[in-house]
Amino acid sequence: MKKIFYLLGFLLLSFPFYQASAQKVNIGIKGGYNAANWEGDAMQNFESVVQLANGAAATNMRSGFHAGGYLTIPISPVFAIEPGAYYSQKGIQLTGELSSERFDFLNLKATLTNKAEYIDVPLLAKVFVADGLHFYGGPQVSFLVSNKINTRAGVLGVNLLNTDFNFDSQIRKTDVGLVGGIGYRFANGVNLSGGYDYGLKTIDKGGNINTFNRVIKVSMGFEF
Repeated sequence: MKKIFYLLGFLLLSFPFYQASAQKVNIGIKGGYNAANWEGDAMQNFESVVQLANGAAATNMRSGFHAGGYLTIPISPVFAIEPGAYYSQKGIQLTGELSSERFDFLNLKATLTNKAEYIDVPLLAKVFVADGLHFYGGPQVSFLVSNKINTRAGVLGVNLLNTDFNFDSQIRKTDVGLVGGIGYRFANGVNLSGGYDYGLKTIDKGGNINTFNRVIKVSMGFEF
């Protein structure tokens, strides 16, 4: 957590310097929807489980959100640099149900959700190709805040189990990835964007399982 506060402090302390050196630095806030998933060995293992269960199990994206702030530092009329910091929810969900002629009427279902919470710190380059329309991309460092497994089980539509337990000892504390997307900034400061986070480091601490974070993001923000 100390690294996170140091990074946020650096951005705030650097703001006067950016004001003096850039044409006009704007502060923005942004938030939106996350559709998170994993890619790699773990996903292949899950797919094997689905096949063995004759389709009674499935992997799904974890729905979540992201929210935070950023600076827009113009370099030229068509190019800008955008550092930022965001709270972001990632992970994956595995659902299954007991399928048999004897117990079908009970509608037995279970859901496992890996709830990974990160602070994302991207450093993006923005290229404006038309009035307000732009593409963006760049590197991102993510710091793990917490990682929990939520277990839910139910019968006849009634939840009998709904509990979280910590599962962060085997997860990397820092992830590195690439970010890219497209956006539109209106004249009044409102902006819309859609992008993709592509993790480059395995999520497990030992690197024994080649599994990586993947996140689709849809955002809405305002630039002051």
